[in-house]
Amino acid sequence: MNSILKYSIMAVSVGSFLSMMSVFPANAGVSVQCPGDTDGSATWTGSEVQPPNTKCMHLGAGDGFITMADGLSQYIFGFSNLTGLVTRPVFPAPADDVMMAGMLGASFPAPPIVLDEGDEFYLTLTNVGMAVRPDLFDPHTVHYHGFPQAAPIFDGVPDSSISINMGSSLTYYYKINDPGTYMYHCHVEAAEHMQMGMVGNLYVRPAQDGTTKIYGGKTYTRFAYNDGDGSTGYDVDYPIQIGSFDSAFHNASEAVQPLPFALMVDNYPMLNGRGYPDTVNPASLPAPAENGGKVSQKESSLVTADRGQRVLLRISNLNVTRFYTLGSMGISMNVIGKDAKLLRGPDGKNLYYKTNSVTLGGGQSVDAIIDIPADAISGRRYFLYTTNLNYLSNDTEPFGGMMTEIRVN
Repeated sequence: MNSILKYSIMAVSVGSFLSMMSVFPANAGVSVQCPGDTDGSATWTGSEVQPPNTKCMHLGAGDGFITMADGLSQYIFGFSNLTGLVTRPVFPAPADDVMMAGMLGASFPAPPIVLDEGDEFYLTLTNVGMAVRPDLFDPHTVHYHGFPQAAPIFDGVPDSSISINMGSSLTYYYKINDPGTYMYHCHVEAAEHMQMGMVGNLYVRPAQDGTTKIYGGKTYTRFAYNDGDGSTGYDVDYPIQIGSFDSAFHNASEAVQPLPFALMVDNYPMLNGRGYPDTVNPASLPAPAENGGKVSQKESSLVTADRGQRVLLRISNLNVTRFYTLGSMGISMNVIGKDAKLLRGPDGKNLYYKTNSVTLGGGQSVDAIIDIPADAISGRRYFLYTTNLNYLSNDTEPFGGMMTEIRVN
């Protein structure tokens, strides 16, 4: 995109942009493909039949706001969950206003995607445009990071696949063959769009789920991988995505100023889109006033478990500025997978290792199991935090940032 066009201040207010949108049918260009779904809702209701091993989802790509742990309102780009909205009217049900539902509906992190090995996954992305920056006509994509069998057209990398322009939709198709912890993000102008918040959790459960295996004297039916021996069995799992924002970069984007890519320094370290103590709030955070009542921070990072339980942490990092180290205080992590691969040698031996910290760069993931002691005192708290102690802050506010708690029920 021409930089002069992108960063020029255009005399188009948000109000005139919304008025322009109202001239056209709200569902123009919104096309959802989902087998067995007749109304374009990416769900199956009434007489609609869901094909076996099929999942569908409808995301919007646009902008919005979130609130940092110190109270600062921050402008973001992001994805919104439009699944369930009707795009093809079936009498007597009319079509929903998908574009209006998506505008200012961006969430951070993006809506989580949870799949099962063997699924056929249809993911529709609709570009709803930028309500706060109507001068921006940025296309968007979904890049399923680490997907090993990506068809080039569905990979989301603009150089070799399709980007979705404002008011348009594209349905991605994936045949899910490999379990593990992945992530997804927009790959258009990736450094900018990822810094602005277009990142989310994505993980795949193995075919071994639902079988019964005994490991360490305990019986498990849920597993991180198809291990064959039950060694990746767990009781509860939590996705935790490492991230951080450069508030100056976000403010410049909102204020239509040149973006200082080379000067990007993140000052708001977060887990699942929140800084401590917001990370341990189990509920969605209140909607920022600028969002028109739309909630944008729905993912807590609070980990809760019973005594004696095994907790699977699905840790990922999509930060664009630095590596981060995440440590556990008073309890060790058993790393059993990296980058959506079981840690196992060619001779079949497990290569798991115990540690109190893991270091991840952008695009990396780790599967780590924590064993809650059977004699742990009820109500005890363990801390999961960055050992880069200068990042335990919400900008200049201390005792915050990249930290959450593991609480014993």
